[in-house]
Amino acid sequence: MKNYIYICIVLILIASCKKKYTSWNTDWATPIISDTLKLTNLFNDSTLTASNQTTINVNLTRTLLDIRLSDIITIPDTTITQVFSPLFSLNNVQPGTAFVNTIEEHSFDLQDVQLKKMRTSAGKIKVKVFNPLTTKAFFTIQLPGATKNGVVFEQTYFVNAGTIAQPSTAEEELDLSGYDIDLTGESGLSYNKLQSKLSIKTDPDGPIVSINSQNDFTFTGQFSGLKLDYAKGYFGNQIISDTALFSIPYFNNVIGGMVDLPTTNVTFLIENGMKVSLKGMLTHAENTNVVNNTVALNSTEIGSNFYVSPATGSWTTLQPSEQSINFNSTNSNIEQYIENLGAEHKVGYQLQLNPWGNVSGGSDEVFPNSRIKVKVNVQMPLQVGADGLTLRDTFDFNLSQDPTKIHANSGIITVQATNAFPISCEPTLYFMDANNFVLHTVLGSSQIASSVLGSYNPTSQLIEKKSSVEFILPKELIADLDKIKFVSIEARFDTPNTTGSNQQQSIPYGAFLAVKMNVKLNGTIIY
Repeated sequence: MKNYIYICIVLILIASCKKKYTSWNTDWATPIISDTLKLTNLFNDSTLTASNQTTINVNLTRTLLDIRLSDIITIPDTTITQVFSPLFSLNNVQPGTAFVNTIEEHSFDLQDVQLKKMRTSAGKIKVKVFNPLTTKAFFTIQLPGATKNGVVFEQTYFVNAGTIAQPSTAEEELDLSGYDIDLTGESGLSYNKLQSKLSIKTDPDGPIVSINSQNDFTFTGQFSGLKLDYAKGYFGNQIISDTALFSIPYFNNVIGGMVDLPTTNVTFLIENGMKVSLKGMLTHAENTNVVNNTVALNSTEIGSNFYVSPATGSWTTLQPSEQSINFNSTNSNIEQYIENLGAEHKVGYQLQLNPWGNVSGGSDEVFPNSRIKVKVNVQMPLQVGADGLTLRDTFDFNLSQDPTKIHANSGIITVQATNAFPISCEPTLYFMDANNFVLHTVLGSSQIASSVLGSYNPTSQLIEKKSSVEFILPKELIADLDKIKFVSIEARFDTPNTTGSNQQQSIPYGAFLAVKMNVKLNGTIIY
C-alpha cells in the first residue's frame, strides 16, 4: 500500500511539470548567383562586330516595313455566271447531241488596277451547273487562259434529268492554287477579263428530247480566297500610308540619368523589289521614354519626297533598286533622338505606286520574291558615356518564416564582382509590399568599380577591376519578411575615367562582368 501511494505521488509531480523550449542561434550561408555577363549574352546576331579584335562596333540593321504583292493587289471574291437560252426550239434532239459551245468574258473589279496576267498561290472555285432537260446531260466547263503545268482548267459533270421549274444540279469545289491565268480576254488586248466556255451534250444513252427557249442552261463559278504570287499589268497609283510601331522593352527600365553616345549615322534604306516606279516619304519619327519624354526626329529629310526606280531582271535574276536617306548630326537631331532612350517608337511613311501614271504600258511586274522594304541601319563605335544612367527592374519575392520554429534575425548579401567594362555601377535594393509601397531601402556598401580603375590581366588581355559589395539586411527588414512581395533592383551607371570625371569609354572586345552573390543569414532554431 505504501509503494502504491509513492508511485501516485511521483506521477502527479511529473504531470504537473511544464516543458521548457530549447533554442539556439546559428548562421547559414549559401551562394545565390554565379554568372558571367558578356556582350554575346545580349545579342544573338551580327549587331556587334569586332574591330581588329580590340574594340567593338555597332552595326544594327532592322526591317521596319515589308510589303508584298498581296499588300497592293487584292482579288475580291467574285461570282461568274454563264447562261445559254436557245433562241428557237429544237425538236427531236437525238441522244449524244452537242448543242452548246459558247465562250463568255467576265470582269474582275480591281478599280484602277489593270491586270494582264496573274498566278494564283491559293484560292478556290465552287462550280455549280443546272440542267432543265428531261434527260441527263454532260456539262463541260472550261476556263480558257487558265492553265496549270500547261493544262487548261476543265471539268465535266454528268447531271441528272430535271425540269424547267426544278432543274437538276451538280456542284464541286476545286483548288485553284498554282494556276497561270491570262486576263487579256478573247482579243488578247484587254485586261481583268476572265473567259469561260460552256459545252453541253445530251446523254448518249438517253431518250430523244425537245429543247425550247424556256430551257436555261446555267453554270456559276464562285471564286474565293484568291492569292497571287505573280502579276503583270498596270498596278495603279494607289497610296499606301501607315505608322509603324515598335518597342524596345528593356528601355522601360531606364528611370533617370543621361547617356552620351558618339557621332552616329542612321540610314533608312528603301528597297524596291517590284518592277514599278515608286515615290515615298518618311512623314515622321519619334520615340517616348519611360518618363514620358518624347523626342521627334527633326530633319529636312522628314516630309520630303524620294523616288525609287523599278527593279530590274526577272524571275531568277531580279535585282531590287535602292534609295537611302541618311540622318547625321549635321542634318538632324539624331543624337538627341537616340539618347532619349525611347522604349516606344513611331515611324510614319507614305508610298505611292506609279506616281507618273501608266508609263510602263502595262508592264508592271511583281514576282514571288518581290518586296518593298524599309530598313534602318545604325553604325557607330561602341562608346558609351553614362552620367547617373539609372536602371530599375522588379522581381517577385516570397519568403515567410515561423517565429515559433525557425526564423532569421539578420542577414548580409555579398556580391563579388570582376568587371572588365569601363562602367561603374552603384546598386540599391528596394523591398516592397503587395501595393508596390517601399518598406525598406538597402544601399550597397560600395560601387562595382569601373575597369578603368583596375589593372591589366594578361590571361584575358583586358583591364579588370575586382569589387566587393555588401547589402546589410537589418532586423526591421527581417521582421517584415511576410509583408515583402517585391524586390526592386536599381543600378546607377557612370563612366568615370582615371581622374573621376565622366566621359565616353570604348567597350573593349571580350568585355565581361563576372558576379558571385552569396547570402548569409543569422537565425534561431526553436524546438
